[in-house]
Amino acid sequence: MLRTLCIVLTSLLLVAGCSSTKLAYRYADWGIVWWVDDYIPMTSVQESRLEQDIRDLRHWHCSTELPRYSQWLTQLESDVGGGDLDEPTVVWHQEKLFSFLPPLIERATPAVVRLLASLDDEQVRQLAANMEESQKEMEEEFLADDPEKTGAARAERTSERVERWLGPLNGRQRETVRIWSEARGEQTQIWLEGRRNWQQALLGAIEERDSDSFADRISYLIDNNEEVRGERYQQMMSESRPAMAQLMTELLQQADQRHLDHLVARAKELAGDFDTLACVGEDTENQNS
Repeated sequence: MLRTLCIVLTSLLLVAGCSSTKLAYRYADWGIVWWVDDYIPMTSVQESRLEQDIRDLRHWHCSTELPRYSQWLTQLESDVGGGDLDEPTVVWHQEKLFSFLPPLIERATPAVVRLLASLDDEQVRQLAANMEESQKEMEEEFLADDPEKTGAARAERTSERVERWLGPLNGRQRETVRIWSEARGEQTQIWLEGRRNWQQALLGAIEERDSDSFADRISYLIDNNEEVRGERYQQMMSESRPAMAQLMTELLQQADQRHLDHLVARAKELAGDFDTLACVGEDTENQNS
């Protein structure tokens, strides 16, 4: 849940449709509050505190991090336009994208600790119940009785994510995604297993939220989330990044000109949106809304 709080904001920035990027960013604070409230029915005091924390986080993010995103997208546009699409280039862009998350998580951690420390026993029970319900829903959605169906569903999800950047895939690319997804084996099961492990560790930490070490325990869970999720999850993650880089390299090599044009246009539009987002005065605008 905690790490997802940060990923929600990042996803709004990097995955939202180009035409709605500014709108999604402007209202990200409300979206996150509503998302958290799905897990923890908050009091008015808790909600007000979280809203302020998220506004502060967004103001920092807008002024400090968005310029980095814009620079990365400009470089991506240049590399695609120049035909520099070999695997080392893809790996560089992948690592650049991953580098955006740690500063955001570090900045958000104090707000997360404050919220969790303020929970009463009934809220903790509701959090545990909502996590369990969410876990079961995901297991029902992502795990089919037939391994082939699970692999096919994974391939479809992967295609949808790739198409946000490349547009509709051609036949060769779809076959590449299918083969790649089949080779992932039990990745979906391991991801869900790791998710459950992490949630159980979180709930265990929350039971001791009155202790002096509570903030350190929550920080540890956030900073070392792969370790907490288990050995199988760690092994999967060590394999997934290079596998994803290889997949993207193959898809770019199989791309038609329309795919490259789509990628350049998307990078250019997102970079333009980030360049023109106004950070100053957002708090005043929120207060008047």
